[in-house]
Amino acid sequence: MTEPLIYELSTPGRKGAVLPEADVPHYELPEQLLRKNLPLPEVSQIDVTRHFTRMSQANMSIDTTMYPLGSCTMKYNPRINEDVARMPGFAALHPLQDGATAQGALYLMYQLQAFLAEIAGFAAVSLQPAAGAHGELTGILIMRAYHRDRGDSKRTRMLIPDSAHGTNPASSAMAGLQVVQLPSDSRGNVDLEALKANLDDTVCGLMITNPNTLGMFEEHIEEVVNLVHAAGGLVYGDGANMNALLGIAKPGEIGFDVMHYNLHKTFSTPHGGGGPGSGPVAVAKHLEDFLPGPIVRIKPGSEKDADENGVPLYEWRQPAKSIGRMRAFAGNFGMLVRAYTYIRVHGAEGLRAVSQNAVLNANYVQARIKHVYPVPQGDRHCMHEFVAQGKFEDAPGVRALDIAKRLMDYHFHPPTNYFPLIVSEALMIEPTETESKQTLDQYIAALLAIADEAETTPDVVTTAPHTAPMRRLDEVRAAKELVLCCTFEPTA
Repeated sequence: MTEPLIYELSTPGRKGAVLPEADVPHYELPEQLLRKNLPLPEVSQIDVTRHFTRMSQANMSIDTTMYPLGSCTMKYNPRINEDVARMPGFAALHPLQDGATAQGALYLMYQLQAFLAEIAGFAAVSLQPAAGAHGELTGILIMRAYHRDRGDSKRTRMLIPDSAHGTNPASSAMAGLQVVQLPSDSRGNVDLEALKANLDDTVCGLMITNPNTLGMFEEHIEEVVNLVHAAGGLVYGDGANMNALLGIAKPGEIGFDVMHYNLHKTFSTPHGGGGPGSGPVAVAKHLEDFLPGPIVRIKPGSEKDADENGVPLYEWRQPAKSIGRMRAFAGNFGMLVRAYTYIRVHGAEGLRAVSQNAVLNANYVQARIKHVYPVPQGDRHCMHEFVAQGKFEDAPGVRALDIAKRLMDYHFHPPTNYFPLIVSEALMIEPTETESKQTLDQYIAALLAIADEAETTPDVVTTAPHTAPMRRLDEVRAAKELVLCCTFEPTA
């Protein structure tokens, strides 16, 4: 039995801090600023410290265990990124600070724009979008603005493969476009005949994730791009899976017109609760004027004002046909600093090695478990991730969710469950490049052990987890009936 997680620690009279005597006059606050009932907790410093330390130990984290979340690239965040982001010249900036007083920050953003454009083969980049789905919406609005600028207002349909990321349809619908789903063929690619049947002069474009959510590189990607372009449409690349392509393939050179990055996936900035995210958008030359602004450029004629290192002055500019701002400030700047640091530390060769190792690790795990866990495209090499099925003929009562919960008892975070929807009982596994062979072997051993348990002692699997502070929760009820102040005790 694990220790209960006690949340109510307040005891009247306890204090966690001793404040110095005030050295300014006392003033009563205006009545309208005071709340008559504000039961602030009265706790000692050691109680607070122990409480939050216990809470942190109850959580799984990338610092304590492998996080094989498919399509999310939950890799280790190097601590040098955090050190650089905390440098006073970056951390103490105000988002409305005049550019003339923040040249270091503008230089970093200008360089990051250039790095991201080069890495994926595009002409220009905006760092403004605040997350991946925000980047999707930005890219779609750029595509829509491009067509309307040419007087082509009838392009109202977006084609989206069923192997694309789940946010793609929502982003397209938010932009006022009709979503058309394309099926996958038997090898996990976009069905070419279905694509051809849906191409006409009403198509705004195609949103495609490559590698797709099955972990497969589109075998006919150049033909797909050419078909869409021939119909007058644009190709949007969901860049969430760029961790497989760094230094190996450039979507812009393949013919993609626009793509968003997930800095929190590909370039190791914190993800999820440790975020926020960041979703810069890269575009080809013909879309550059439509980027959201402002973006950073070298101030014209400033070369004469360059410092002793030859660094010119930088300034904000608004693209000529900009779709406008996508958020109040210049993106999530702290994430930009972390991504810039990651790129500078690795360099071109290091980034290529990141993708090579990520792909190697995923193929290694897939090869070791596919004789037990069915892999729909198991005859193909995967890229940075793969999708297995969490079901067994000899254990029909065990499902993917049970396997995921049981993995927690083996001290591994569960992989992504039930996505993509085109694979039943999906377990979407992405080991990333940061995991060693020893860790992968331990993970493989756990998966194989669970498969054996499913056949011999299925109750152990279907009632897991057994060692976590919480057992199985009613997740739907928890989302609908929030309890924000309580005492939790583990279920027997």
